[in-house]
Amino acid sequence: MLEDQIAFLVEADKLNTVLRRNYTVTADRRENSAEHSWHVALTAMLLAEYSNEPVNVDRVVRMLLVHDIVEIDAGDTFIYDSVANTSKEAREQEAAKRLFGLLPESQANELHELWDEFEARATPEAKFAEAVDRFVAVLHNYATHGRGWKENGITRSRVLAVNERVAEGSKTLWAKIQEMTQEAVNQRELAE
Repeated sequence: MLEDQIAFLVEADKLNTVLRRNYTVTADRRENSAEHSWHVALTAMLLAEYSNEPVNVDRVVRMLLVHDIVEIDAGDTFIYDSVANTSKEAREQEAAKRLFGLLPESQANELHELWDEFEARATPEAKFAEAVDRFVAVLHNYATHGRGWKENGITRSRVLAVNERVAEGSKTLWAKIQEMTQEAVNQRELAE
């Protein structure tokens, strides 16, 4: 059992090598998925009061800590890449099966269930977790003066269209996204 858990932990550390399109808030380098997972978990702890419904914060944090583990095998699929997103679910399902399968059965089931819950977005916890996940990505772009948006030719209308589901988990965070993106447009950091 311990050997399986250690094998999983060693494998999970590979999340440090998966680069995202967003930059760290210092804008000196691209963020990796492990950093992102930590940041969204911390954000959920701090902003839980803005969930549309009461949530079990511990469950949200646990969900956010495992939601991107599949990127070790599947890679980070850029949210604005409609072509890559067509195969994302299949790639991630296969990755989840392999990666969670490294653990002892009870832990494998527990983590896989958390991951499935996040993907299904049916519970208040999953809706809030996704809202936080998307909010942090927008926050990073906003804090880096639109660096990632500009490099990828992303417009405000595209940011809003792709992220409108944030409102299902947090109307407050959705309003903040609308505010930040409008300010970014006004500052010429995001195209209209």
